[in-house]
Amino acid sequence: MFGPNWFASVMGTGIVATAAATLPLHVPGLHAFATVMWLLAAALLITVLTATARRGVSHLDDPVLMQFWGAPPMALMTVGAGTLLLGPGEFAVAADLVLWSAGTLLGLIVAVAVPYRMMTRPDLAATPDAAFGGWLMPVVSPMVSAATGALLVPHVPDGRDLLLACYAFAGLSLFAALIVITQIWTRLIHHQIGAARMVPTLWIVLGPLGQSVTAFHLLGRACEGVLPDPYASGAQMLALLFGVPTLGFALFWATLATAITLRTVRAGLPFSLTWWSFTFPVGTVVTATAGMATRTGSPLLTGLAVALFAILLTAWTIVATKTLRSNLWRPVTLEPRPAPAVSS
Repeated sequence: MFGPNWFASVMGTGIVATAAATLPLHVPGLHAFATVMWLLAAALLITVLTATARRGVSHLDDPVLMQFWGAPPMALMTVGAGTLLLGPGEFAVAADLVLWSAGTLLGLIVAVAVPYRMMTRPDLAATPDAAFGGWLMPVVSPMVSAATGALLVPHVPDGRDLLLACYAFAGLSLFAALIVITQIWTRLIHHQIGAARMVPTLWIVLGPLGQSVTAFHLLGRACEGVLPDPYASGAQMLALLFGVPTLGFALFWATLATAITLRTVRAGLPFSLTWWSFTFPVGTVVTATAGMATRTGSPLLTGLAVALFAILLTAWTIVATKTLRSNLWRPVTLEPRPAPAVSS
């Protein structure tokens, strides 16, 4: 079945490119590898967008799959950020502006529309044990807007309004994510792990954590020359004083999610598209750690960023291989859109 969750493969591939491009370590061939992964993510984006256009918008009444409508805007912005970091000159800036604008607009719509439907549709009412990592997908997108928008600030004529908008996007996403993470924690404590196929979605919690650290780091850098002191200096302090504690909680959650995942693997973890949750969220922690390493010059954080990147690359290889070997990808490229019924 084709659905918006396919955009997670674009996100997972794109974040490998971005993480490689921003790793605080100079390795021969790393830039070329990042470029290849960016091009692969762009090709995947075109493929999945084409499949979406052929089939139209669907799954708006599915309480699980509708959460993944947060993935398309993040896929657009992830490829856009890779274009800016790895693409050629003026084309890179123009392409990223288009992808960021489209992703941000769609992301804001989804961030409001999905919770609104959950709150106003009795048939979509959630049971006490329903909270899962996918609930974060609609509200994480504005944080991706904040992080990737920060990269665009130096490339627009007057970046002040863009900078302030990105801070607002970060606040929107951060507070909404904290509410949802609390619900996920409560569900795990009172109702335990649940279905094995949903366990990978626990890793989505790393998304808003890692992306928020990345966002405040990049926004802090973008403030220089755009905002006057003491705000520019305060933004630099906020990046570090928010980033390191949040990174600590992200590593704590990653340890917890690893223990639960290993326990589930021993009992049997069936492959599904939720396995892409092992990629993009981990990638945001890589970029977060790399940002803190660059900001502080810490050898410990540099080593940690490299180690996490190795884990990300391993996870992407496993999940991409599993996806290619499965039959899940066939509806994306082969299955025609169903013809409309003709009344007699």
